[in-house]
Amino acid sequence: MKLPHRHFLHLAAGAAALPCVSRSALAQTYPNKPVRLVVGFPAGGVVDVFARLIGQWLSERLGQQIVVENRTGAAGNLATESVAKAAPDGYTLLQLTLTNAINATLFERLNFNFPADIAPVASIFRGSSSIVVVNPNFSVKTIPELIAYAKANPGKVTMASAGIGSVQHIYGELFKMMAGVDLLHVPYRGGPQALTDLISGQVQIIFDPLANSVEHVKASRLRALAVTSTKRSALLPDVPTVSEFVSGYDASGWQGIGAPKNTPAAVVNRLNREINAGLADPKIKQRFAELGYEPYVTTPAEYSTFVAGETQKWGRVIRTANIKAE
Repeated sequence: MKLPHRHFLHLAAGAAALPCVSRSALAQTYPNKPVRLVVGFPAGGVVDVFARLIGQWLSERLGQQIVVENRTGAAGNLATESVAKAAPDGYTLLQLTLTNAINATLFERLNFNFPADIAPVASIFRGSSSIVVVNPNFSVKTIPELIAYAKANPGKVTMASAGIGSVQHIYGELFKMMAGVDLLHVPYRGGPQALTDLISGQVQIIFDPLANSVEHVKASRLRALAVTSTKRSALLPDVPTVSEFVSGYDASGWQGIGAPKNTPAAVVNRLNREINAGLADPKIKQRFAELGYEPYVTTPAEYSTFVAGETQKWGRVIRTANIKAE
């Protein structure tokens, strides 16, 4: 049947408007069922702790359960892939971490493209520090002494890490580049083994997450040289930052929330507003302080710029150091 021209144009215009109508309706009713928040790391770790803290807040604000799903494996890549391939409807979210930015370059063959497939929604925190610690029997006591010793003994200072491409490894490589020194990387299969050998004197130095090493420092089993963030840590206020001696050095962890690309902007903005409200809540701010972190509030656009910058920064380090994933 041949339709009149005017009738045809009317139907075509209506069909073209359907995606807009459905997206608008989705934003107005969102969420009307539980939301999955996928975490690429085990339950009980720092990533999981913040996912559950924010998840509980969102559950109360949105009136739907936020189900935290720990999908471990492949250095967090399994979790990221599952979200990248999920429907872009706001019902599958990803707990973002610095590891996402690192993995984007570290792994040559992935079944997703992190910068293209994941849309940053809201930041949770940034600036979490690692700490440069050495065995107490190692002669150096400051970052300048470490740099001088390493330059006088190139390739002889042993730098432990939790494995190739780990945060400890990447932070150490950035230091090597910016300080102009050669440290011998000694990868382990996990942080606990690396710390055990550092304490026993089998290796000399590690750029370790503060939470892992702070008690060893306080017990004098390890000596702290500096923290890797640009601000000193309230946990060890007398310990300087690396950047006080190596200008511009900044190696800080962060977390946030992401969603599959093409998730409706109205849904992304709703999530961003609710998460930011949580970061401003006195009880949540107190909990952050107890854990040694400070909230970082952004718009979706600001957070997208931040994540893109981190991905580019650590990509340069990985390519310069020629680091290949195992």
